[in-house]
Amino acid sequence: MVKRICWTVMIVWGCMTGLSAQNHHKKFSPEKFEQELKQFITQEAKLTQDEAAKFFPVYNEMREKQRVLFNKQRKMGRVKPCDEAACQKAIQERDNNELEQKRLQQYYHNKFFNVLPASKVYDVIKAEDKFHRTMLRQWSRRQQQKDKKEGND
Repeated sequence: MVKRICWTVMIVWGCMTGLSAQNHHKKFSPEKFEQELKQFITQEAKLTQDEAAKFFPVYNEMREKQRVLFNKQRKMGRVKPCDEAACQKAIQERDNNELEQKRLQQYYHNKFFNVLPASKVYDVIKAEDKFHRTMLRQWSRRQQQKDKKEGND
């Protein structure tokens, strides 16, 4: 489940990065994305203002560290290594990066317990996953509409 969430986050992040690189009539705004994510989490997890004020600095810290690992993962996947030894090394690096992502996630989930009750941490995790799935579906629909439009021209 957690691995699926991690992959969903990476896919959404990659999609959003791709959207910002395209000449779209609606440019992707990382700031707007983060604002919508925070608002969604706050509503879904029913965080009070006080809870949100304590939680989001820790959450933002985690997201920055995750972003570094996601970018590293994305860079690793861009070019296929040219020989067996290099492929093996690339796979091991990928595995290590994924383990590092999980350790980071576990570390921050434990930090969240210091600012929120476990039930709200659970709700935050579910809300984040739901938000990313929703954004991915929206992006996919826009891509399908764009593809149809380009096919009709």
